[in-house]
Amino acid sequence: MPIQKCNHFLRDAFDGALLFGLGKINEIRPTFERRLKFNGVIFLSRSRNERLYIGPFNLVKTLWNHSNPLLPSDLAPELSLKKRAEGPVHDQTLDCLIIGGGPAGLTAAIYLARFHLDILVVDGGKSRAAWIPCTRNHAGYPDGIAGTELLQRMREQACKYGAKIVTEHVTKLERDEATGLFTATWGSGTATARTVLLATGVTNRRPPMDEELHADALARGLVRYCPICDGYEVTDKKVGVIGSDSHGVAEALFIRSYTADVTLIAPDKSLNLKSDDQKKLKEAGIGCVDGPAQAAAITGDCIVVDTAEGHYSFDSIYPALGSDTHTQLGEMVGATLADDGCFLCDDHQRTSVPGLYAAGDVVHGLDQISHAMGEGGVAATTMRNDLCAQEPRWRGATVEMEEAAEGS
Repeated sequence: MPIQKCNHFLRDAFDGALLFGLGKINEIRPTFERRLKFNGVIFLSRSRNERLYIGPFNLVKTLWNHSNPLLPSDLAPELSLKKRAEGPVHDQTLDCLIIGGGPAGLTAAIYLARFHLDILVVDGGKSRAAWIPCTRNHAGYPDGIAGTELLQRMREQACKYGAKIVTEHVTKLERDEATGLFTATWGSGTATARTVLLATGVTNRRPPMDEELHADALARGLVRYCPICDGYEVTDKKVGVIGSDSHGVAEALFIRSYTADVTLIAPDKSLNLKSDDQKKLKEAGIGCVDGPAQAAAITGDCIVVDTAEGHYSFDSIYPALGSDTHTQLGEMVGATLADDGCFLCDDHQRTSVPGLYAAGDVVHGLDQISHAMGEGGVAATTMRNDLCAQEPRWRGATVEMEEAAEGS
């Protein structure tokens, strides 16, 4: 079917604002055999290998080139704007921006990419999962898997379906009350998005020890932070717990079900425990040592801790010093926090701010990879459904579908 004339416009995929009009095209080359129009996109084709979509920028795809143009040469300046669609993804308005590349954020990225949404993950590279030398309670890996390898596999899976991931630390998040759009800022750029998922996690407070010693001890399992994750690995071992409040007591009692040799050590001063806590420790046969305490050295397969009462050697130590929840970005746009300092979310991971979601350790719940992944999946599905409720995302027919319809 030859093309005679057409009026059409290119519209910005950011918010539908009119950028410019190409006006009437009086002479489109007769070598085009058909024009198909669906979902507001004009499709021009000369063959299956030469196609041009004129429509929302996020749909612009072309094999057009100056040596063999599909359209008259006087349209070249307008068509040069296609470069905007081919530029860095964070130069466009995204459907979803994910801040944080741990298990929650990457699970969400996999889901959202497979929902055919335009997404970007900005990851500061500080996921606690990367600290894990080998996790053996993550389903599907009977022999365990290193945290770094698990994260890499998840990144590859997300990218396979179209997700983009950049390694940056987001320092600022803003929300335009008029449009509802979010703008995130980091060292080398910004991104604007219709929705944002905060999967920024928490950071464990470390015991006083040399940085290199900490890294070495962590890699060898001499320092551990999650008895739920790896308590099994200290079965019948000699374990020290560094902590002095009820949190330290609770962790020592939890580990007691794995080994009979547990010692609670005060981190910075003498233990000051409630009488009820003292009774629980005594009944469990857990020893108590006054601080201050400092992990001083690695000897063989043990770690040595200096205390006010002398040197103690352990197969592993568990710092029970609490953690810092990374909620700063959400607070910048007014997200409400729960009493425990985590984001207050509904059952579908929505925060108190429209368009802002949270998942993983930054939300109240069990700090586990599996739990974070589950919340990432819930958040991603909610984000997709909320976006589609605002504007249906009907997928256009393929060329083959249109050809089949014409021939039927």
